[in-house]
Amino acid sequence: MAHTRNHGLIHGYLLDGKGGALEMDWPAIQAWSEEKGVRWLHFDYSDSHIEKWLTAESGLKPLISEALLAEDPRPRATLIDDGLLIALRGINHNPGAEPEDMVSIRLWLTSSQIISTGKRDLRSVKDMVADFSAKKGVKNAGEFIVDLSDYVIWRMTETLENLDDEISATELEVLSFGGGELRGKLTEIRLQAVALKRYLAPERDALNRIQIEKVTWLSDHHRLQLKEITDRLIRHIEDLDEIRERAAIAHDELGNKLSEQLNRRMYMLAIVTIVFLPLGFLTGLLGVNIAGIPGAQNPNAFNIFLGLIFAVIFVQLILFKFKKWF
Repeated sequence: MAHTRNHGLIHGYLLDGKGGALEMDWPAIQAWSEEKGVRWLHFDYSDSHIEKWLTAESGLKPLISEALLAEDPRPRATLIDDGLLIALRGINHNPGAEPEDMVSIRLWLTSSQIISTGKRDLRSVKDMVADFSAKKGVKNAGEFIVDLSDYVIWRMTETLENLDDEISATELEVLSFGGGELRGKLTEIRLQAVALKRYLAPERDALNRIQIEKVTWLSDHHRLQLKEITDRLIRHIEDLDEIRERAAIAHDELGNKLSEQLNRRMYMLAIVTIVFLPLGFLTGLLGVNIAGIPGAQNPNAFNIFLGLIFAVIFVQLILFKFKKWF
């Protein structure tokens, strides 16, 4: 992989301020100074070379380098001097991965540089790189956090729509069939919604925090754009709450249907038991192997007994019908 050959460097760009960027390798990174322009470095934090560079060669404070190397950070935003230390989570679109197993990205942003770290691929990062290739990329750190947040939230839309479609289809299955195997599907949907909200709620707080922090390189226009992105994230969180509630209601409805189905079967078994209870009594009574059984010497006794049994069944059915038991 590319970042392995470059000692943990996944992407390195020097922004040209016009929507494009020049790629940076390690010699260019070492030779960089603020006068040359804003740079964006994206690292694989699990690489030992990156750990060494961040802690000993980058010039960052220990608190910042430790945060960029954190294994499983929750979404947050912290102001340090005139920079922002941010952790965000995006939907996991990697092959074979579960969407709720969200991918984290850690960021340190100042007016002159952007340093981000991750381990697994995040499509939002690829979107940012594609914008540079099309000469439509960000021009400064303020635009970077706006565009990255926008891509992270936008990439959630498809997953939430799929989850909504899945719960809608399951609701129809519950109403039309109500099979017990749907319980597992409903539980899975609820677990996905819970897992997604676990990170989206603090991500909303992080974006809100960015808007109110007094950093000189974040303009009012950037804050307004972040507010719109946060509103979209809030709608996603509300959608997740709705999906959870719908799954819970569908689960209860499924339980009611299964209970009704079980009661119906138990009712039919009870009817059958009631029908055969007197018949069992008669056959048991006449089956006693002692002297004096009526009709023991009569060749027509068996036919008479069968007629008696059918008569009893007929009377019971008429009685059950009259009482509306079925």
